[in-house]
Amino acid sequence: MVAIVRACRTSAVVTGRFAQVANIAELEVMLSNGSNSTSMNNVDYATALTIAWLSNTSVRASAADVPAFLRSMFEALEGLVGAKPVAAEAGQGAHEPAVSVRKSLASRDHIVSMIDGKPYRTLKRHLAVNGLTPDGYRQRYGLKADYPMTAPSYSEARSSMAKSLGLGRKKADAVPVAKPVRKQRKRADPA
Repeated sequence: MVAIVRACRTSAVVTGRFAQVANIAELEVMLSNGSNSTSMNNVDYATALTIAWLSNTSVRASAADVPAFLRSMFEALEGLVGAKPVAAEAGQGAHEPAVSVRKSLASRDHIVSMIDGKPYRTLKRHLAVNGLTPDGYRQRYGLKADYPMTAPSYSEARSSMAKSLGLGRKKADAVPVAKPVRKQRKRADPA
């Protein structure tokens, strides 16, 4: 809900029931916490979103567009309310891995994702796209805490490259760099 309001990107003062709202941040707080006296219903949410949309200075809307937008906001909110129990039930079930743990780690060149069964050198970006963290991934599929997120050959290649560049060394371990020798200028005799 708040994400839809943020998309409006408005800072104008709104009117009506939301007259106390001075900017979009206050509207977001009202929508996330409910109104002061009672919780807001979908009509109130749709009205607030429509007001925020109209307050946006980049919106060029005619009077005929407002009822259609209000109706579409209300229908979207009704769809969200109806979809919540189904999504909650689907999220409670166990996730079936696409491959076994053994097959996931079978190759030194890649790790096979348990989400989609495709090979990756590193899983971090793939997990981020799917809305997971490495710890969340491990927890979802019941993996040990030391389950790798990068392929062994990729880790070794990165490590050798970093060592060849001298990264990770302390100053005492670093290769000393020879300082250039400055030539002494001959001074002119004042005599």
